Parts: sequence; C-alpha cells; structure tokens
Amino acid sequence: MSLRNRLACLGAACLLPAFAAAALACEGGAGGGGSASQSSGPVQPGYAYDPNAITVTGAENFYADLLHQIGGSNLKIYTFLRDPSADPHQYESNAGDARAVADSRLVIENGLGYDAFMDHLLAASPDPSRVVINVQKLIDAQNGVNAHVWYDPTVMPRLAQEVSSALAKLDPAHAPTYAANFVTFQDSLKPLDDEVASLKQRYSGAPIALTEPVFGYMADAMGLSVKSPREFMKAIEEGNDPSSTAVAAEQDLITKRRVKALVYNSQTITKVTTRIKDLAKKNGIPIVGVSETEPAGKTFQGWQLSQLRDLDAALSR
Repeated sequence: MSLRNRLACLGAACLLPAFAAAALACEGGAGGGGSASQSSGPVQPGYAYDPNAITVTGAENFYADLLHQIGGSNLKIYTFLRDPSADPHQYESNAGDARAVADSRLVIENGLGYDAFMDHLLAASPDPSRVVINVQKLIDAQNGVNAHVWYDPTVMPRLAQEVSSALAKLDPAHAPTYAANFVTFQDSLKPLDDEVASLKQRYSGAPIALTEPVFGYMADAMGLSVKSPREFMKAIEEGNDPSSTAVAAEQDLITKRRVKALVYNSQTITKVTTRIKDLAKKNGIPIVGVSETEPAGKTFQGWQLSQLRDLDAALSR
C-alpha cells in the first residue's frame, strides 16, 4: 500500500434494521489527529444506542460493521481504519484512540501486521477481562501470508460466530438477541456465497491480473488464475517500486492480452499502478476496482457482492 493520509475516525452507534447500509460519519475528534469518536447513526435520525451499551472496538470498519450487525443498539462501537486514503502502516495513535480501546470490553483486530498499532494500544491498557479477537489467530493464519483475510469467504462467518458467543458471555441478558442476529447475518451471506459459486462454475481457471494481492483470497475461492508476478504485487502492497523485470512481466500480461481482467486496488494509486490501469484501458482489458475498506453507505455483504458483480460483468465480456 502507498496510501498517504493519516487515519480518520469513526464511531458507530446506530441500529441497522434489516442490515441496511450504515453510512456513519465522524464528529468530534481532533482534526487531523485521527482520534476515535462516536457518531449518531443515519438510519434513524436522533437514534441513540442503549445507555447500558457495551463499548467495543473493531479496528477496521468492516469488523465494526460486523459488530454492529450482531450487536445493534446494545453496542457502542469504535473503529479506526475506515478512510480509503489512509495507510494503516502510517497510523499514529493518540490519547483518544487509547481511551477508546481502554474502555472496550471486546476488541477485534486483524493481525498479520495489518493493524499492528492495535497491539500497542491494547498493551497500554491491559485488562484480563477484555475479550480480544485476533482474526489471524482465529483462523490460524501463519505470519507472512496475505493479510487481507476478510476477502476469504470462510472468514467472516467464523468471526461472526465468535463475536456472537463472546457478546453473549459479556452480556448474558441480550444473549438471545446476539444469537438471533448471528443467524440473520449468516442468512444474509447467502447471496454472496451464491455469487462466488456461480462465478467459480463459469470462470474457474480464467486468467486475471492484480495490482496487489488484496483480492487474492476471493480469486482463489472462485478458482481464478492470478498471473501477476508475486514480486510486483508485493512491492505495490508495501509501497515500493517494483523491479523493472516485474513491471515488464505485468505489462506483458496486458499488452499480449494474456488476462481477461485487471483487478485494481482503487485505494493504492501510484505512477506504476496508474500506468498499468491505463495500459489495460488501451488494450481493451476490463478493469475491476476493489478496495481494502468498506465504502460508506454499504454493509460488508453489499460491498463484496457489488465487487463480485463488477467482476462478473468484466469476465463475461
């Protein structure tokens, strides 16, 4: 990644009926300091979370969305990584962020080095009663693998079950609500799972190019063949310039039309990725934009399904 700005803030504290999109905005905070803050929800104007709500944190906004879908108004939710122009590797914590984590009874972090700042925030306020769900540990992922595990269709269902069970233990009075919301969440993933299965049936083995490995797990789930050099994708992901050999190999995929689509990380815009994207346009290779952060106004399910439909349109051309 080569994203430039520091993290903006988001605090989610709104009910999401029928898992409608939660376009949550920051208020308060410390300007460019990137501090966590809470906001009222847009779904029902003036709606407030329960006064006895449990404070929780999802480091990335799609994990905060999951917390929101499982816990609703019973949770007061903080999240830090929601800005599509922010690089988690350049995050600088402050007192407001530390206070949010210190107050949280449950925290979700991605692991795999993606949000390493969370370990520092957690260490600054040790609490043996706090539940910390590290997704890397939950799925037993080894260090060094692709960190974008939320693109693996098997991960969010496992995480949702873990969240539901943890919340039931922290807040037994609302355990039936968490259990029911978990079932609803599982059911809401069916259109996404069906789309993955459909794409796999129709396009398994289809060659594609990636600018970086954000979409890697989903590509694997559909049986797509990623042709981009690993060296190229890794360099772009880490904010480095790929070698001339790697760039040439990536360009050959486009100019010689060896791939059916270019999956482009819309959050990482560099001279190299822009050149690859322009080259794809020039050679008639369909381009599919994907992002690392859940867009405002969409749920996790809607975000992922929208990207898959874009890919379907591209591969069918």
